Amino acid sequence: MDPETGGFPKSLKGNSWKATLVLAFQSLGVVYGDLSISPLYVFRSTFAEDIKHSETNEEIFGVLSFVFWTLTLVPLFKYVFIVLRADDNGEGGTFALYSLICRHANVSLLPNKQVADEELSTYKYECPPDTANRSRIKVWLEKNKRLHIALLIVVMLGTCMVIGDGILTPAISVFSAVSGLELSMSKEHHEYAVVPITCFIFLCLFALQHFGTHRVGILFAPIVMTWLLCLSGLGIYNVLHWNPHVYQALSPYYMFKFLKKTKKGGWMSLGGILLCMTGSEAMFADLGHFSYTAIQIAFTFLVYPSLILAYMGQAAFLSMNHSPYTSHHPIGFYASVPECIRWPVLVIAILASVVGSQAIISGTFSIINQSQSLGCFPRVKVIHTSEKIHGQIYIPEINWMLMILCIVVAVGFRDIKHMGNASGLAVITVMLVTTCLTSLVMILCWQKPPLLALTFLLFFGSIEILYFSASLIKFLEGAWLPILLALFLMTVMFVWHYATIKKYEYDLHNKVSLDWFLALGDKLGVVRVPGIGLVFTDIISGVPANFSRFVTNLPAFHHILVFVCVKSVPVPFVPSSERFLVGRVGPPSHRSYRCIVRYGYRDVHQDVDSFESELIASLSDFILLKARSSAETSSKSANSLENDQLTVVGSNMRMHYPGHSTTLRQSSNASEHSGGGAGNTIELARASAGKKVRFLLEERSNSALSEAEMEELEDLLAARESGCAFILGHSHVQAKSGSPIMKKLAINVAYNFLQKNCRGPDVSLRVPPASLLEVGMVYVL
Repeated sequence: MDPETGGFPKSLKGNSWKATLVLAFQSLGVVYGDLSISPLYVFRSTFAEDIKHSETNEEIFGVLSFVFWTLTLVPLFKYVFIVLRADDNGEGGTFALYSLICRHANVSLLPNKQVADEELSTYKYECPPDTANRSRIKVWLEKNKRLHIALLIVVMLGTCMVIGDGILTPAISVFSAVSGLELSMSKEHHEYAVVPITCFIFLCLFALQHFGTHRVGILFAPIVMTWLLCLSGLGIYNVLHWNPHVYQALSPYYMFKFLKKTKKGGWMSLGGILLCMTGSEAMFADLGHFSYTAIQIAFTFLVYPSLILAYMGQAAFLSMNHSPYTSHHPIGFYASVPECIRWPVLVIAILASVVGSQAIISGTFSIINQSQSLGCFPRVKVIHTSEKIHGQIYIPEINWMLMILCIVVAVGFRDIKHMGNASGLAVITVMLVTTCLTSLVMILCWQKPPLLALTFLLFFGSIEILYFSASLIKFLEGAWLPILLALFLMTVMFVWHYATIKKYEYDLHNKVSLDWFLALGDKLGVVRVPGIGLVFTDIISGVPANFSRFVTNLPAFHHILVFVCVKSVPVPFVPSSERFLVGRVGPPSHRSYRCIVRYGYRDVHQDVDSFESELIASLSDFILLKARSSAETSSKSANSLENDQLTVVGSNMRMHYPGHSTTLRQSSNASEHSGGGAGNTIELARASAGKKVRFLLEERSNSALSEAEMEELEDLLAARESGCAFILGHSHVQAKSGSPIMKKLAINVAYNFLQKNCRGPDVSLRVPPASLLEVGMVYVL
């Protein structure tokens, strides 16, 4: 995989057929584990209670027809041919769609928006904004602020259901695979064997998460490949052996015949049929790890035919076997497996269920990290499980919560029917959210006629609403669980996001003027101490209130002062060469700077040593660049405050934005290798850590540096050797007196509880405790 992007190497994402086929094979283990395991429980959930398998076979043929057309219309047509094209720089998923919409319409609720962010290389438009037609829908969306909130709530709903799916999918997958023991054991014994074995598998699966999947990930694709070939072989055998004419049931006529006979029971049984689509969303969510063509080939030519053959084989077997599976053992996958190979199939099924569970667990970690980066989830500790593969992360607290909830679901339900009802509602809700967001992408990003987007919404939306209604009617039979989880998670996410926005508005309103900051000096008893002070704030201009509080209580600050704003941008990744925006706060003699650090929603924050080194290197590059630019434009005043000028290090072109003078140039690190020994070297090093940041000044560059600029670089060197201090705000939030009761509950109770029990900003920013200074702040919102 590519360490920069978390996906597979770009060499494998080329146009060669060999590379594409390799990616298609690898996608089996990551994308299709969940979808491929669905034949274990679809028929069993469908025939659990609402309909019975009669001698006429109308029910079994009708269910097969529904399964065939559902798999054809939704995973194949909707996802493979349409939704997969709605990628965000190669990334897929709910946040990718939301990111695309926010870039093409002003509907984002994220603070700290800058014009400079639009010049990121990953901040690309489907259509140029100056030539794109401003449709009525776009104008209506941008003007109505309530629609911005509604759109975010829809995205949160989809996210919550994905997290819920991370609990329910492992439970039903592993439980269904292990339930194959019931055909080899008596009813009294298998009831006491299936649940403990399932819980033991969960304990092992979640306990091994912190090791990462890169060590055993190479086995995932062969396991799923073996499972799919096993399904195909069993399907062909059962069709030829039991009922070669079962293909006739693929006709849509059998669906209408089924509904005509079963009426309400048939409609309610759709809640079990929809489970055949479980895992379809993974094709889109994991798009960033593979190419569009690779996922398309894998599904169209292997996964889809294997699943159809598997369902046809089960239907062929059941059409000739009626009575034995209504008393002791219900209808299920293992009944159609010949007894001589039942044990090997059981082992392969359990392995495939573990692979499918691993994929959805990793996806849950990823989407929680994305939610956190967009300010929609409390801070959690994100750990890299691989030094080479960027995308593999582990979140300890989420991991153990998922394990406990999976065990609770398995022990509490002990029934595939109830698990299926719960999982089905989560799956179909995510699909509905994707359909709605994709319709907006068609209008806003692809510039398609609204009528075409409406046709897409009505066609696929009507299918999904039909299944959604059948799942929702099972509220008391298990469907209450994803609704309860979604309500809880949405409450947490919305409260956290609301309070985060209000805190930002408070900081913006209470920031200190630049004149007050520049007036600080010896006359007021404020002294400058050696070292570098990194003041973290959420605002991108002005002096934050937490710094004024810090100086008021401790009248001293560091010789080199940097106001650092770590912000999220609605793109999946920000290239490291474009991550830092640097500018001065006040004149050069004040030695105060502003640094805006930009991350995408799939980026993971750097470790503190790497962050500190890159920050110091960016400051040095900024000083050198300003020296060159001042030499070129001598008419520019040397004493201007330059508070509005920000510099991006990393490109060789210059761009200007309204209110910002942003200069992009090639990093000075590149000249270190090309300059040879013709220049002078400034090397910043911390004696204790042994880590060095080296800057090479070429002869021609050195000659252009004035004495003041050389002194500024030397001050940076001296401050670096004295060490860095990280100054963070430690906030307490309370609602204003006279606020509505709901606001008081949200702020005073819910948010403060979350803030006290989640990770602090020092953990998410990876700040070493020895270098941390916390400033108490009270926010009255």
